[in-house]
Amino acid sequence: MVTIKDVARLAGVSVATVSRTLARPEKVAALTREKVLKAVQKSGYVANAMASNFRRKRTQTIVVLVPDIANLFYSTIVQEIEIVARSKGYQILLGETQQNPDIERAYSELVYQKMADGIITLGMQIPLNVDPRRKTADPKWPPLVMVGEYTGQIPLPTVGIDNVQAAADATQHLVDLGHRNIAFIGGPKDFTLCQERLKGFKRVMRQASLKVGAAQVQFGEFKLASGYDQVKRLIAGGSLPTALFCANDEIAMGAMKALREQGLRIPEDISIIGFDNLDIADYCSTPLTTIHQPRREMGREAMELMLSILQGQRREVAPLLLPHELIIRESTGKPRS
Repeated sequence: MVTIKDVARLAGVSVATVSRTLARPEKVAALTREKVLKAVQKSGYVANAMASNFRRKRTQTIVVLVPDIANLFYSTIVQEIEIVARSKGYQILLGETQQNPDIERAYSELVYQKMADGIITLGMQIPLNVDPRRKTADPKWPPLVMVGEYTGQIPLPTVGIDNVQAAADATQHLVDLGHRNIAFIGGPKDFTLCQERLKGFKRVMRQASLKVGAAQVQFGEFKLASGYDQVKRLIAGGSLPTALFCANDEIAMGAMKALREQGLRIPEDISIIGFDNLDIADYCSTPLTTIHQPRREMGREAMELMLSILQGQRREVAPLLLPHELIIRESTGKPRS
């Protein structure tokens, strides 16, 4: 394989001159540039994009990591990241990780290898090799922005909402309607945002002097099938509450299917509230009451924050918390008598 050294030898110049000619031809004398380009053509050498980008120190590419590409919540965020990126002359490289640390670290290597400029991750963990004793960011880490889930011990640029308060608002809505027996249907137990939403739920229940028994808290996945299965277990256990707070809209929609199969009416027999305000939430057979997350704003702010970091501006480490909103639709009502 022809190397840059072969081109330099053929042109009678140094390797540095060949590199400079390929990266910044306007900075090289015309005669020298002509010799180098003729040597490139004669030898068949093609400078790859990675080497060229390394010289420029910019690839105009951002790695965007998504835990689950099938999850509807992430799609709008990614769309907005790409819109902002494209408007600024950048492109994104999308990677699905399934929260697998090995996959996340593999994508982070693209930045270390100068094939991308930074990482925006929608997952809950830092996609790098991190010493568990570390309390601050390593200056050698590539530019990194966390979106949505991260609340780790290392301060990092983060965009999201106050999940605890949002969950509290959802639960308070059910309490205000008169519900006293409310169940929490969550996603994976070890997910940060799931624990935050459970915390908000329990806070309001405690303030209302309402007990939360073991049967009233369940964990699964942030998927339709999980919501369906968890509610089937509640029904089988004979402990069906008067209201369900589901940790995302997909869980809520799966739960609604399970309830209807049992002949239960929503909200006459049981109320249900979701979280995220997916576009389809308003088109359910019973439009879903839910918490609105400003997904477009989250994507836009994340990319803008990344651009400010790449431009050498100060890295904001205080979380940027965007406003959420309780969207009341037809799936919640007063409890059955």
